[in-house]
Amino acid sequence: MAVSMDDDVPLILTLDDSGSSASAPLDDLDREELPNENGGSYDVINDASSPAAGDCCAQQSSARHNWEMNYQEAAIYLQEGENNDKFFTHPKNAKALAAYLFAHNHLFYLMELSTALLLLLLSLCEAPAVPMLRLGIFVHATLELFALIVVVFELSMKMRWLGFQTFIRHKRTMVKTCVLFVQFIEAIVVLVRQTSHVRITRALRCIFLVDCRYCGAVRRNLRQIFQSLPPFIDILLLLLFFMVIFAILGELYLWKYFNTLENSLVNLFVLLTTSNFPDVMMPSYARNPWSCVFFIVYLSIELYFIMNLLLAVVFDTFNDIEKRKFKSLLLHKRTAIQHAYRLLITKQRPSGISFKHFEGLLRFYKPRMCARERYLTFKALNQSNTSLVSLKDFYNFYEVVGLKWKAKRNREHWFDDLPRTAFLIFKGNRLCFHDSMYTVVAVNGIWILVETFMLQGGNFFSRNVPWSYIVFLTIYGVELLLKTTGLGPVEYLSSGWNLFDFSVTLFAFLGLMALAFNMEPFYFIVVLRPLQLLR
Repeated sequence: MAVSMDDDVPLILTLDDSGSSASAPLDDLDREELPNENGGSYDVINDASSPAAGDCCAQQSSARHNWEMNYQEAAIYLQEGENNDKFFTHPKNAKALAAYLFAHNHLFYLMELSTALLLLLLSLCEAPAVPMLRLGIFVHATLELFALIVVVFELSMKMRWLGFQTFIRHKRTMVKTCVLFVQFIEAIVVLVRQTSHVRITRALRCIFLVDCRYCGAVRRNLRQIFQSLPPFIDILLLLLFFMVIFAILGELYLWKYFNTLENSLVNLFVLLTTSNFPDVMMPSYARNPWSCVFFIVYLSIELYFIMNLLLAVVFDTFNDIEKRKFKSLLLHKRTAIQHAYRLLITKQRPSGISFKHFEGLLRFYKPRMCARERYLTFKALNQSNTSLVSLKDFYNFYEVVGLKWKAKRNREHWFDDLPRTAFLIFKGNRLCFHDSMYTVVAVNGIWILVETFMLQGGNFFSRNVPWSYIVFLTIYGVELLLKTTGLGPVEYLSSGWNLFDFSVTLFAFLGLMALAFNMEPFYFIVVLRPLQLLR
């Protein structure tokens, strides 16, 4: 089986005929360091004491095999705690393990998402549809059947993982299966008849999207809405009860908008929502001013009391459900950590998890985590500063394992946290930076000599500034700006050569500016810059 390299997907353990692991080899295990529990529910695992006396290689191979299986099963337990998967869905054999690993892979998640989106987008192409997007019946029916077959494959993998009995007890999966069955029949009917009909069940396609891994928060909110319905319905029935009573009274004593029971209910609902409610009251008030008592009592009970009571009940119910859910998730994660902890401790050291076994766990739980990050995670968990991680410290696993680690600089300068290239440029003390500047200074000196020998008429200080002077002065100005910004003015000017460079560059720029005021040019001072090569 292929190895997934995603952070939150465990490695698939592949064993060859000799029982050796295809993952990175472990250090030699002590023959007496046996796991407290065997995670061998997936395959036949030899007990470490089974080899004959003196057969050290076989014993070490068996112990290594046991630990590899323990690492993988502990990683699966931790994933079940993170994903809120019930522990009765834990894979119980090799086939269930393979299906579990396939169903908890990002490729599988993307397949679920793309299939659900395809089914939703088909609604744009099916009749009735705008002519630009309309597809033939054969085309969109074939695409729908293809997407539904992919959903069947997804459900079959989940059934292989969960088992038939657990599969049919999972409510959301059974709802998805029933919708799939109905949609499958309708797609076949459309394909056979080659004509579309009214398909109300297309509105149920959103169930496939909601069931995706990436819509977990949507499922959670929908579940909380359904769980909060009973108290909400109680208050809603109370509101409707008073509305019916006032509708009957309005039919008896009011006029125009309350001539029938149906009109009374509709207009009282309009009055409750305060949408254009003066128009509901004005005809009755114009006929009998005492009718205002009816509307004042109605609004006081329905709008200002029961509606606010309804909002309070919904808010309080949501809060209670959220607290219970948070408590349930926390206890579920702690139970998963306890299961994983029992698989990682040894009979000789049952008081904690050593770094070797913690590292083996992370190789399956987060395959892309480097050795340094594994060590830092272990040290962050180990609050007792011992060689073993206790169960109390291991309870913080989910919080610590999600941390991102990076090297911390001394922050001598403000640019220490910039990317490496920008940091080296601003620092300005790298050998390559100095070599490049020395090269520029040398080229400048050679250029000055060449121009001196090529002078005609002896007018070295011409008012027509050569373009080479402007180019080199620009480079020197950029160097001055980078060093001053990176090192700071005080540290930069503390060096004699830096002060010399600053003076020469500054006077050269001032000499060029003097030309604008018809003064004698003194930009030629830049010829002193090659003296820097004496350093």
